[in-house]
Amino acid sequence: MKKTVVNLKDEFAAIRTGRASAALFDKIKVDYYGNKSSLNQMANISIPEARLIVIQPWEKSQIGEIEKAIRSSELSLNPSNDGKVIRISIPPLTEERRKELVKLAKNQAEQSRVAVRNIRRDGNEELKQLLKGGDLTEDDEKANADELQKLTDSYITKISLIFEEKEKEIMEV
Repeated sequence: MKKTVVNLKDEFAAIRTGRASAALFDKIKVDYYGNKSSLNQMANISIPEARLIVIQPWEKSQIGEIEKAIRSSELSLNPSNDGKVIRISIPPLTEERRKELVKLAKNQAEQSRVAVRNIRRDGNEELKQLLKGGDLTEDDEKANADELQKLTDSYITKISLIFEEKEKEIMEV
């Protein structure tokens, strides 16, 4: 369940909010001498202003490949370079795009809730197997099932809070 929440946070970090964030580039892979490498392993990513990202490659020869990878990503960003660094201006999001991003985040949050519930179901099935096998008493099975439900509820609440926070961040003008 913890992994599900961590995964959701990672997914949310990649959703653009109109504010510059290095996490936007976590999933971008760049062709580096025939191998796909993460952008953050090839360059220094800095944010000097709220709506500006500066990417400084460790190898100047990779600027073209990095720029190409950013353009072909689903981020809809337009990088420009001066031969040494790549600058990306983050445009403000339109109201329509904000609503699309909230819908995407809501879908990801719901998938995480379903994953947590599936983990609960698997745990309950395991408890029933232990009960059938005689390794667990009925009282212990009931107590463990109740504890599992409390744990599930707490993680569902965490997911909802993370979503609400992301929704506020996306809708912020």
